[in-house]
Amino acid sequence: MPIWLYELSPFRQALVIIAFVEFISIAGLLLARRYVVPRFHYSEGINDAVSGTVQAIGVFYGITVGLIAVGVWNTNSSASDLVSREAASIATVFRDTGGYPSPLREELRAGLRDYTLFIINEAWPAQQKGKEVERGRTLMDDFQAKLYSFSPSNPSQVALHTETLRAYNNLIDYRRLRIDAVNNSGLSETMWVVIWMGAAISIGVAYFYKIGDPKLHIVLVVLMSGFLAVVLFMITINDKPFYGTVGISSDPYKIILERLIDVSK
Repeated sequence: MPIWLYELSPFRQALVIIAFVEFISIAGLLLARRYVVPRFHYSEGINDAVSGTVQAIGVFYGITVGLIAVGVWNTNSSASDLVSREAASIATVFRDTGGYPSPLREELRAGLRDYTLFIINEAWPAQQKGKEVERGRTLMDDFQAKLYSFSPSNPSQVALHTETLRAYNNLIDYRRLRIDAVNNSGLSETMWVVIWMGAAISIGVAYFYKIGDPKLHIVLVVLMSGFLAVVLFMITINDKPFYGTVGISSDPYKIILERLIDVSK
């Protein structure tokens, strides 16, 4: 799907997809009734044959689209879970740094605050356009250099430093998984071709019903294509979890910033 579609609000996305599918479906029906259907010799009971074909294709297409819809929903849920885990890791590291001596404690906490602000104000807007901002890596490298420079002088500091390093490594892992999810999320072009070809075939078969009243035929096709358009909208809105206005929000990071980091200043 084109990237600009994800930048629209959900309502506008739905309107665009439904209008596009309905327009193509009705245009195809009118062309088929005028140029294709008259070339065939219809006999009694042809509607039963067409109906059986529609049902058979509908079952297989429904199963295929249903599995795809479940897949993109799971992808969306997993991405949301990654965001929550990274935010929680920031909170864990921030709390652990409270046991470090001054001024290292203040430097580490300032670095975490800068990273959290970077995610909210820079990384997230870029993600919504499918881009990555390199400054996040620099912020993490600076934080890591300060953290690794600490030399524990007693058993309690050794335990604290070990736990902080473990929490920091978890944070780095979740950060990398989030970035990978941004870069690799979304159905492949092959899957979209299958979805759109299946929709075209499902609707196209209905063109061959023998219905004398063209208005009734249009109504039937509009209902079929409208339902398919709604399913396509559902897949689209969950396909790229970080893209556009309907993507996953940065609220978990904002909560950590407001309720933990800024409160501790």
